[in-house]
Amino acid sequence: MIRDFSRQVVAIAIFILFLLQSLIITPAYAQMDWLKSGQELLDTVSKPRQEQTTPQITNLTDSDIASGLKDALRVGTERVVGQLGKADGFNADPEIHIPLPDSMLRVKQALEAIGLTAMMDDLELKLNRAAEAATPPAKKIFWSSIESMTLDDVTGIYNGPDDAATRYFQDKMSAPLAEAMQPIVEQAINQVGAVQAYDAVMGEYSSLPFVPNVKADLNSYVVTEGMNGIFHYIAAEEAAIRQNPVERTTDILKKVFGTE
Repeated sequence: MIRDFSRQVVAIAIFILFLLQSLIITPAYAQMDWLKSGQELLDTVSKPRQEQTTPQITNLTDSDIASGLKDALRVGTERVVGQLGKADGFNADPEIHIPLPDSMLRVKQALEAIGLTAMMDDLELKLNRAAEAATPPAKKIFWSSIESMTLDDVTGIYNGPDDAATRYFQDKMSAPLAEAMQPIVEQAINQVGAVQAYDAVMGEYSSLPFVPNVKADLNSYVVTEGMNGIFHYIAAEEAAIRQNPVERTTDILKKVFGTE
């Protein structure tokens, strides 16, 4: 504020000096030029700094919007994969931690009654480990889905709410993504020992008298819960890129989302 006031005082002083000089030693035909020059200088110095430096925003083309949105989704999914596809990415995050399936709650109660709580805790841990192991390969699936978006898809997402892209994925891609992730999760479940843990739990449970039969499709369950966790954070990343300039890490993101 003080600096701007000082600039204005200096400008006015220069203007007065020019005016006096023109009246004393300058021919009449040149006085108007001095007045014009002084006024232009005054206008320039007195103008708020923002008005002098703010660039004009050009219109965005369809190509800009498509590139910017797809870049945003790639950046967002890469961040999410990096966050969730590591040890405790699911397990230690209360927002997306995968609990035991509802069908296993009866089993948990029965085994807790005979002091086998640790077996159920181990199974729950391994379900989360399976989701963590299955997350990194899912990035390619998401990126392939991003590349297949049409211009209508892109325009609708760009003009939509902060989670429009996430809704698009859920509406259009849940079924094919789940199908593609099934073998990835199945392999991960075996690698982390979730199948063995489940078999051990069910072996103990089935040995108890008068207990009902219980079955759980761990593979489908982890796929569903894993995708829910990924979608949860993709929505958060999408909103952050739209709202927070710091999150726009590429030139095209700054160009497209900086104009909103």
